[in-house]
Amino acid sequence: MDKIKLTLPTKNEYVGLARLTIASVADGMGFNIDEVEDLKVAITEACANVIMHSQTSETTYDLIYSIGEKELTISVIDTGVGFDPEKVAKGELNALQIDSGFGIIIMKLLTDEVNIVSEKDAGTVVTMKKVLRGNDEI
Repeated sequence: MDKIKLTLPTKNEYVGLARLTIASVADGMGFNIDEVEDLKVAITEACANVIMHSQTSETTYDLIYSIGEKELTISVIDTGVGFDPEKVAKGELNALQIDSGFGIIIMKLLTDEVNIVSEKDAGTVVTMKKVLRGNDEI
């Protein structure tokens, strides 16, 4: 399994780099154009959540793309404020959290699997998986 790791500043202007990288990796693996676009949206949502909840624009976060033969795993790792993923899953969000809650829903709709591990004041790891299916299986 090949791995690509990017460390990005928690600034909006670097989200495009994450999008370009995931597009290149996914296209190289053989995902179709719609799947590539879905992955670009999913990574955008994950990056936006990190930036929105980072404590300062002077921090960084990591993106790790794990490239298997038929599976792409994307991990987004930050050291931000953290949150309770169960509250998001149950829809227990206050008005200020609604935007990030929708981001998680979008990630779940666009990928095959999403796993979130978060600890208050210790950061969050969001892991998304997308399985490569043959054109005849779509």
